[in-house]
Amino acid sequence: MQDLQRLRTAPLDVLTVEAPLLLVVRRREEIADGVVRFHLGRADGERLPEWSPGTHISLQLPSDVQRQYSLCGEPSDAETWSIAVQRDQSSRGGSVWLHDHVAPGAELEVTHVRNNFELEVAQKYIFVAGGIGITPLVSMVRAARAAGAPWRMLYGGRSRTSMAFLNDFSARAEVEIRAEDECGRPDLVGYLGEPRSDTLIYACGPEGMLDALREATSDWPAGSLRVERFTAPEAGEEAGSFVVELAQSKKELEVGPEQSILDAVRASGVDAMSSCEEGTCGTCETRVLAGVPEHRDVVLSEADRASNRYMMICVSRCRGERLVLDL
Repeated sequence: MQDLQRLRTAPLDVLTVEAPLLLVVRRREEIADGVVRFHLGRADGERLPEWSPGTHISLQLPSDVQRQYSLCGEPSDAETWSIAVQRDQSSRGGSVWLHDHVAPGAELEVTHVRNNFELEVAQKYIFVAGGIGITPLVSMVRAARAAGAPWRMLYGGRSRTSMAFLNDFSARAEVEIRAEDECGRPDLVGYLGEPRSDTLIYACGPEGMLDALREATSDWPAGSLRVERFTAPEAGEEAGSFVVELAQSKKELEVGPEQSILDAVRASGVDAMSSCEEGTCGTCETRVLAGVPEHRDVVLSEADRASNRYMMICVSRCRGERLVLDL
């Protein structure tokens, strides 16, 4: 387990970029129907920051759009990062723009590098991927294999032609491929088997799959299931207005029903970092000094949410009348 332990204890500052990185597209390849893999390197030829399985990067795209993509290459490769992007016509245009306009030689700006989906040390692993949700799991599987940890993976998709990295996994005995047009949706309860205290389950994919997994693991030990979601869930009924005190800035703000905490903070003249502003990237994570947040992000674990020590101020709100933040 030494390799996994080394990754787990890597200092967090290796996942931080103080200034945007300008990367050049070295190579572009079609790896499935509607999925393009981009191989990126630094424009200045310098080494790239270290990263660990589960890391994603934020790309600055036209019209101030920022999108997050999981790194799916080799963490040991200090010269190349790679991302796989699925074309999504129903999105706000980030994936379509990358597919239609980005060719080898193009420059892309990386604004943040973060790992909200860290592969932790376990005796055994189960990986569950749905469609393009395979991307963060590619490097996780490699790390588990390198550490000698037993693992298995269920990889589902609409059809085999739409499933990225299929050639990397289809011949491995540890991997079960479930193309929906061939065999329907998988039996998650049957695949997972009896609850185990020595196994961590890592999953990424559509909301329906992740919700089904959460139900299927209801009898497993707390914390067994680790998920990364594509989008934050739909917001429920607004909590109304509440007060936010900024401890460092010595300011008190009222956040209205249709206003985010992030917007209120910025309107007060206080600078706050953000990227996706959808509760999916973790850039705006802020320490909570008092009060109880209403968590609406998909970044924090269940344990983190229960502790109420941090919140994502771009989407989360207040369960009471007042929050005190370390800003």
